[in-house]
Amino acid sequence: MAKVFKKTSKSGGLTLYLGKRDYVDHTTSVDKVDGVVKIDPAELGDRKVFCQLACAFRYGSDDLDVMGLCFRKDIWLSQVQMYPQTSPPTKTPMHETLLTKAGENAYAFTFEIPNNLPCSVSLQPGPEDNGKACGVDFEVKAYLAKEQNNPDETIDKKDTSRLIIRKIQYAPSAVGAGPKAEICKSFMMSDKPVHLEASLQKDLYYHGENIPIKIKIKNDSNKTVKKFKISVEQCTDIVLYCADKYTKPVYSQEFGETVDPNGSYENTLTIMPLLSDNKEKRGLALDGRLKDEDTNLASTTILKTNIEKEVLGILVSYKLKINLIVAGGGLLGGLTASDVTVELPVMLMHPKPEGKYSYTHMHTKNRNIYSIYILSFCPSTE
Repeated sequence: MAKVFKKTSKSGGLTLYLGKRDYVDHTTSVDKVDGVVKIDPAELGDRKVFCQLACAFRYGSDDLDVMGLCFRKDIWLSQVQMYPQTSPPTKTPMHETLLTKAGENAYAFTFEIPNNLPCSVSLQPGPEDNGKACGVDFEVKAYLAKEQNNPDETIDKKDTSRLIIRKIQYAPSAVGAGPKAEICKSFMMSDKPVHLEASLQKDLYYHGENIPIKIKIKNDSNKTVKKFKISVEQCTDIVLYCADKYTKPVYSQEFGETVDPNGSYENTLTIMPLLSDNKEKRGLALDGRLKDEDTNLASTTILKTNIEKEVLGILVSYKLKINLIVAGGGLLGGLTASDVTVELPVMLMHPKPEGKYSYTHMHTKNRNIYSIYILSFCPSTE
């Protein structure tokens, strides 16, 4: 094992051990969370030791938690009693390694993450925002308490140990055919149209990979195509608590090529949407981030069948737009100017680490491709 993740409570009574913090969603199943809790019996008193894994939705930052209000709601939670241990799990190689590392008074636990929960994603905070971002987090917590589920019992923070984990997906091994779109648009005071066609080589690209776009323009009109713009938009659909949709551009570039009347243009242009060009955009969906780690634009996830969208919280997709600016001519001038636009869906994901994970790409004739998110995976501040 290359690294062990360890977190000790402030009182020193509990130490939480995990062998990894990234757990892969294989679309049909999710990696199990195997860990160990080391206990100092001198700190227990009349209390017991519990461990839980929670997926929670945070819809307000820490500085809004005033007057007893808490802008956080558990979506899913699983708990086990660690000491006295009532039902020890079947030991795995991960458990054996962590138990050896922890030493005496250490107890193993296993959590299974349901297949219908979202992957870890964060919404980018604004420059003035403080504390944890809005959204979802996956957290493993060990704590001391007299009872497992007593809402009237106060759990002291010094008797609590927490580690943030991530639920992630990788790109499938097989990618699909690239999308293609075309439009033929006529204009006022022109007998013939402008024809625009755009296509991609494949339907999925990796973060940081060049995206080549093949563009064909045939201008049969009597107007001039002055320039055109290529943009990529991240489309977010909030379905958990409200029906809110918004779109944020993550890439935009203008090209000054002109296409005269009865002329044509054909070229392959390369773009690359990156988070580094969008650092100031508040609310942009990003991949989940652990403390002090960098991240990237949110990865696209295939929307699974037989899962309620309300549980998923937010659906995010990407679309690529090519927009021609066609100049007006004659006496009417700008009154006859217009745009010609086509859109292409595009997926962005991380490549699967070679030899580590595998799952099947679900192909359907008219598949819906989304990023499955609930607002944020909060980085640990502890």
